[in-house]
Amino acid sequence: MQGSPYLCDDSGVTSTPPIITARNLGLVLGQGEARVTVLDGIDLTVSPGETLALLGPSGSGKSSLLAVLAGLERAGSGTLQVAGQDFSALDEDGLATARRGRIGVVLQAFHLLPTMTAQENVATPLDLAGIDGAMERARDELIAVGLGHRLNHYPAQLSGGEQQRVAIARALAPAPLLLFADEPTGNLDHTTGEAVADLLFARSAAAGATLIMVTHDEALARRCRRVMRLEDGRVISDTAA
Repeated sequence: MQGSPYLCDDSGVTSTPPIITARNLGLVLGQGEARVTVLDGIDLTVSPGETLALLGPSGSGKSSLLAVLAGLERAGSGTLQVAGQDFSALDEDGLATARRGRIGVVLQAFHLLPTMTAQENVATPLDLAGIDGAMERARDELIAVGLGHRLNHYPAQLSGGEQQRVAIARALAPAPLLLFADEPTGNLDHTTGEAVADLLFARSAAAGATLIMVTHDEALARRCRRVMRLEDGRVISDTAA
């Protein structure tokens, strides 16, 4: 059936198609002697609802791969299908449109707007996406991450852990299909980081979002069902945790 979200295998059993399919992704930065291969022939298939950790040393390409998969950067070569969209055929404006409502991103540095309250930080992307009831939805999401008492506080009035909770609420408020997290506990102490990680896994599972996370923390990576290790822009292992 044309347009069906399901596929049939040889036995006639229906299965959900991958939410990400990447083939031979490449990314090169710089020119001449400064030319650096960041991603070198990455193949990747991710099923809906998976939790995947991208693990590797600094410079291994894990953050660059996340940026490409999330549509924040364009690959230089290869093909990429994300949530039914051909990312490899889109320009920057097209990628921005494709991300809207489908993809949430949580970064190490929080990136909250300092002149907006927690509730406004969560509501603003909803407003820009034309989603009705943005402030009410933002309030509900902040309550869900334990910040119902911080709705009207500004980022400078929040701890690092609280700011990351706001960032998680902002990423999940549009109910995205995919949640990308790049070193989400990297700026937090151990105890706060564990609490934020607990929240990240719980809220993404509750939303039914596929979670892809970059980390250098082996213990955090093992909390994902699948761990992909990168080195020098290549996948060196891809295993169930």
